[in-house]
Amino acid sequence: METVEEAAADPGDPPGAPGPVARGTGAARPPAPRRARATASMADVARLAGVSAQTVSRVSNGYPGVTEETRRQVRAAMRELGYRPNSAARALKRGEFRTIGVITFTLATTGNVRTLEAIATSAAREGYAVTLLPLAVPTQDEVRGAFSRLEELAVDAVIVIMEVHLLDAATVHLPPHVQVVVVDSDAGDRYTVVDTDQHGGTREAVRHLLDLGHRTVWHLAGPEDSFAAMRRADAWRAALTEAGRELPPIVRGDWSAESGYRAGRELAVREECTAVFAANDQMALGLLRVLHEHGRRVPEDVSVIGFDDIPEASSFLPPLTTLHQDFAEVGRLCVQAVLRKMRQEGPERGTTLVPTRLVLRSSTAPPPGPC
Repeated sequence: METVEEAAADPGDPPGAPGPVARGTGAARPPAPRRARATASMADVARLAGVSAQTVSRVSNGYPGVTEETRRQVRAAMRELGYRPNSAARALKRGEFRTIGVITFTLATTGNVRTLEAIATSAAREGYAVTLLPLAVPTQDEVRGAFSRLEELAVDAVIVIMEVHLLDAATVHLPPHVQVVVVDSDAGDRYTVVDTDQHGGTREAVRHLLDLGHRTVWHLAGPEDSFAAMRRADAWRAALTEAGRELPPIVRGDWSAESGYRAGRELAVREECTAVFAANDQMALGLLRVLHEHGRRVPEDVSVIGFDDIPEASSFLPPLTTLHQDFAEVGRLCVQAVLRKMRQEGPERGTTLVPTRLVLRSSTAPPPGPC
């Protein structure tokens, strides 16, 4: 039963019978009030809308095969009666909860937040809710505990936004009985992974700077424990090596603008540094500030490229050339992959890469003077 039906009347006396007489007084006791109905039933909605209960069920569950006019009538009846389908009863009947769990280790990075937003939006389009479980420490115990908590919260599958190097460790395993899709990880041989093409995007950025005439490209990298930072640093090295160019020393930040400012102090004082690939736009913002403070003009003296294409990148001074990540597509593919796994329609392992796109703005130009 999907809703609470009308409560039964008090069975003590037949309808219309006088109430019992109080002892010793002869006075009639007033009849006991009938219990009020808790909520409207599906049958009530069907009667008001002039349709069958099956049609009401199809509308409330979002099934096709109902005309738009009938759907409007049923929804109007639901609103008028205050009818609310019992989602718990539907879950028991179907054997699914229409909920996807998401585990993430930080909401401090732009990539994770925008990926989570895209997952939630795509899940909602498919009729699924999202239950978020952020973890403070990326350890095996924390991962195991997270899956236990999500199972208690009744989810159908889990998406893990695994930025750090955790799945690479032999001691870390995701529960085999849970349908899992992983974002931003180097674990495609063991799990279903969806990721941005970190390698291809980075190589395009480096080639762009070299094609402008820069002798080499310096790299403002992300933290060492980040999979994305590792991929971008590896691709930067490979692109310079293939071009036969010098490999400058890496400077590192932690994805924040402040860390880009601190690390950028080393780059700002090097006259030989004429081009920098920053591993994300926030660190590029800090770098732009420190270059300005040291009198290094962008792009006349130093060209800067970022990664992410955050909404504010076009408002930097100068507007930032950067690599656009399609977070909406990453989120959509994550949800589609996890739904296919739930339906046993998709592969158990493998990585799907979402291409990046180089967005040319005003922060890159040929180097000053002869090369």
